[in-house]
Amino acid sequence: MILVHIDNYTIGSNSIECIVHFKNSIQEHIEITDMGKLYWFLGLEITRNHELCTISILQHSYIDFILCRHNFDHLKPVSIPMDPSLKLSSAQCPSTTAEIARMHNIPYYECVGELIYVMISTCPDISYAVQTVSCFMHNPGLEYWQAVERIFCGIKNLWLIYGCNIINPELYAYGDTDSNVAEDQHALSGYAVLLNGGAVSWSTKKQEIVSLSTTESEYIAATHTMKEVLWLQSLIHDIFGMTLDPTILYSDNKSAIELTKEHCYHARTKHIDIKYYFICWIIEEGQIKLVYCPTDEMIADTLTKALPSPKVKHFASALRLAYV
Repeated sequence: MILVHIDNYTIGSNSIECIVHFKNSIQEHIEITDMGKLYWFLGLEITRNHELCTISILQHSYIDFILCRHNFDHLKPVSIPMDPSLKLSSAQCPSTTAEIARMHNIPYYECVGELIYVMISTCPDISYAVQTVSCFMHNPGLEYWQAVERIFCGIKNLWLIYGCNIINPELYAYGDTDSNVAEDQHALSGYAVLLNGGAVSWSTKKQEIVSLSTTESEYIAATHTMKEVLWLQSLIHDIFGMTLDPTILYSDNKSAIELTKEHCYHARTKHIDIKYYFICWIIEEGQIKLVYCPTDEMIADTLTKALPSPKVKHFASALRLAYV
């Protein structure tokens, strides 16, 4: 398996001879620099614990670099990336020439872009906060900039840890939604997919449609999570040549779970687009099991809303984010 980003290559194989052969074959055509075992890749630091059979990933150097670059390294760290009481809206966007001029030299777009890279690489715990400040890229105000500063102060140098159980890999997912945060009435969906206990995929984004009930928004969130699970099942099959057991998909809405099981007419849900009913067929086929999960244990909850410090720490640990 070869991962390529422009002129950066990293190779994975269960055969050292295969890796050596590939490197020698490439060297016959182009000049390469062999860096040996993988320790750094695109700003990611990778370590292995052979005793515990784990691989850990961290962006410590990159995070320190962007903190120094924007003079945030002197700011006091905070325990959470976003204040749960903070409400940002388009009403806070600059409307006067003076307000717009005040934001002119502030690197808002650059900082949010750097946060997005951190978030998608190793920091699912800042996913909701980054999604929120990304919604105001067109005309950010001072309140949004203060929220960006807080995210930088709330980034923890936590390792994202993965186990190495490739014999019987366990894939499971959490899907959640929050329909009370967006001023445009679009619910926010979030999912986290874990492989052997470590988060391998996560997302926070607005739903495409305006849902008319919590059940509907949770049902749509479960469908989006299901699509990601199907892709990961296919990827694992292609890489390892194995078919996984049915993936458990956790939801904290019993009505949405029941909606996927019943094949009868529902007057209150007849308007839902037919594409979202695909999950019913997937459940019938046995590829996914939709299971109820109490809200207090719903990992994806941290991807859909700002939470107090104890919950942020609890869900970060559940995503296998930890100090090593």
